[in-house]
Amino acid sequence: MQSFIVLICLFIAVEHIAFMILEMFLWTKPIGRKIFANSAKQAEKTKVLAANQGLYNGFIAAGIIWGLFHPDTFTWKEILLFFTLCASVAGIYGGLTAKRTILYIQGFPAIIASATIAYNIW
Repeated sequence: MQSFIVLICLFIAVEHIAFMILEMFLWTKPIGRKIFANSAKQAEKTKVLAANQGLYNGFIAAGIIWGLFHPDTFTWKEILLFFTLCASVAGIYGGLTAKRTILYIQGFPAIIASATIAYNIW
């Protein structure tokens, strides 16, 4: 079970690093505009907001990576639970308010990870 936790958390961390790069550095580039269905004008207008959102995704990734490398067996699961719950809430909120696919791409992996970690803690 611990191998599954590590693998899904690595997946979530990589996802959030990709989100961070897209939102902070590629938002106004053709690939960023295509992925987020923005015009050049709209992307330019919202780039500061997107960069801020990307920064938060970077924090989620950093927290998950910190948890994965934490030496204490119990504490690493608590750290991972906190950050996967943050990713779950972000995915659910984004899926309900912005775009349904956010729920599937960001929310479901984080929800599965959170449930698995919680089950292994208690």
